[in-house]
Amino acid sequence: MIVQTQEPGRPPSETQFEARLQSALDLVGQEIAAGAAHACVTCSFQAEDVVLLHMLRPRHPQIPVVFLDTGYHFAETCEYRDRLARDWGLNLINVLPAQSVAEQEAQFGILHRADPSRCCGLRKVTPLFAELEKYGLWFTGLRREQSRSRAELKPVDGFTLPGGKTLRKISPLTDWSAREVWRYAKLFDIPLLSLYDRGYTSIGCEPCTSLPLDPDDPRSGRWGGKKQECGIHIQST
Repeated sequence: MIVQTQEPGRPPSETQFEARLQSALDLVGQEIAAGAAHACVTCSFQAEDVVLLHMLRPRHPQIPVVFLDTGYHFAETCEYRDRLARDWGLNLINVLPAQSVAEQEAQFGILHRADPSRCCGLRKVTPLFAELEKYGLWFTGLRREQSRSRAELKPVDGFTLPGGKTLRKISPLTDWSAREVWRYAKLFDIPLLSLYDRGYTSIGCEPCTSLPLDPDDPRSGRWGGKKQECGIHIQST
């Protein structure tokens, strides 16, 4: 079992943690009760996504767990995904881009170096938005604390896809700190991705992920600090 040894941030108070935990559980329960047949959860298998999965499983054991299989992930991420999918019996949906890595690089070169936003668009944004057309309720593990671009995140929001369909987007951990995420994982003995133990604080595709460049910004190790988002959580219309 992988044990997270370093918990970021200031320790939350017991009352604060219990209140946020109950609020998240209540929101998950209410939304699943109202729309389980049309629900999915996107999961990068980072800590907050796995905590959210743990909350969802008792209420919707077969909820589709959507993973963007870009072809550029760390080997550790794929191994962890497969192990957790097996151990937890996840209904894992591996969403693939239209082109393999080899096909894309043959046509466009190394896009993650030359044009990372275009690479994200081809390998993450377009495939995810196509997959989300199947659903009406979208759970995410997003938190406001993660980056400046998420500072206005709402627990419940609408999200309109390029084709015009609007989803109900639910982020139960909106107000949670990183410390609270780790506290939940320890409380329920949830193994976390081993890359955290090497100092990574935000983990995506391997070529575009480094150790944090700014100790006060957990996403500063993404895309060489050139941007904050891949585009999947940016309103399309």
